[in-house]
Formats: sequence, structure tokens, C-alpha cells
Amino acid sequence: MVNGVDEPVFLDTNILVYANVAESPVHDAALAAIETRYEVGIELWISRQVLREFLAVLSRPQRFTNPRPISTLIERVRFFEDHFHVAEDGPRVTEKLLGLLQHVSVSGKQIHDANILATMQTYRIRQLLTHNTSDFVRFSAFLTVVPLESVT
Repeated sequence: MVNGVDEPVFLDTNILVYANVAESPVHDAALAAIETRYEVGIELWISRQVLREFLAVLSRPQRFTNPRPISTLIERVRFFEDHFHVAEDGPRVTEKLLGLLQHVSVSGKQIHDANILATMQTYRIRQLLTHNTSDFVRFSAFLTVVPLESVT
């Protein structure tokens, strides 16, 4: 059990990115957060959206690293598919998203975060592990944000 909770955890894109970029200042924390949960059998979830975002982020220059070769990124995505539960982003998720948009004021890039919440709700996942906690404050009534720093 981690933090007394063994419920499924959804991994935000930034957690996967930091865990895969050794140059990141939070690399060790992100990797430990994933490995600790994985080793004790906590269900770790991602979505097709998270996989696309991971590819988009690491295929362009970043503050701490150059773009990764596409072959390396493909290999990582295959690894994630083999080791994490992958939530499909279909009509049920879209319906949840549209319902959320009626209750929470979001626009622009915030729609991506709302879609993560809609995916989590569709798959009945309450916990989100993220380093970008401020992105999800507006959704605090609907999920439990687990900040990266508190898990190290």
C-alpha cells in the first residue's frame, strides 16, 4: 500500500515524460512513484490521449532534452501498453466530457485535462498522479490529485 491507499491510479502524461527523461529534475521521483505502485500491485492506468501526448512532448525539443528518436518513442509506448492498463477514449468518454463541460468552466488546452477526468470517471478511477497539480484544481470535486512530491 502507498499512502494507505491501494486504489487504481491514473498517470498523467507528465509523470511518464519525467520518468523517461533522466535529465529532468524530478526523474527519480517520477520513476519511484511508478515503480513503487507497480511493485505492490496497484493498478496503473493511462489512456490513448496520454500516449499521444507523450509522443508529442518527447518528439520535440524540451527544456532538459533534445527530441527522442521516433523508434525509441514507439518502443516506450509499446512498453506502456504492456505494463499499464490503457483506457480507450470512445463514445462513453466523450459523453462524460460533454457532461463535465456543463459543470466546470474550461476552455482551450484545459479541455485535454477535462478529457483525462472524463476518462477516469468512465473507468471509475479516482486518483490522479501528476506533477501539474494546479491543472486539476478546478476538478477537485471529482478526483483526488496525488502530487508527485508527496510520493517520494
